[in-house]
Amino acid sequence: MILYEVLRLYPAVVELVGSVPKDLNLGKLLLPAGTEVSIPMLQIHRDKDIWGEDAHKFKPEKFAEGVSNATKAKMAMAIILKRFWFELSPAYAHSPYIFLTIRPQHGAQIILHQLGSD
Repeated sequence: MILYEVLRLYPAVVELVGSVPKDLNLGKLLLPAGTEVSIPMLQIHRDKDIWGEDAHKFKPEKFAEGVSNATKAKMAMAIILKRFWFELSPAYAHSPYIFLTIRPQHGAQIILHQLGSD
């Protein structure tokens, strides 16, 4: 519980950034090809609508009933992961380097696929 709470308040990755490879409908939202998408993990992990009024406080007991029961509301990432799958691009060149954490030196090009489509 302590580890989960530390990672919630101080995530190793504070923001996920990528671009949409082709036009994509995400619910009622249309994302044209080339749209840059950013998921601010640090903001999501401290959002009072998701974690409750004490979102900024260190309270490991939030995870006493497991990770899936810790949040007050569903997270956007869970919705995305239910409808999509990811794979590394064939252009990805494995070349890790260390800068506080291990990172891909040339980035990690990821292909997003909607379930049920090519």
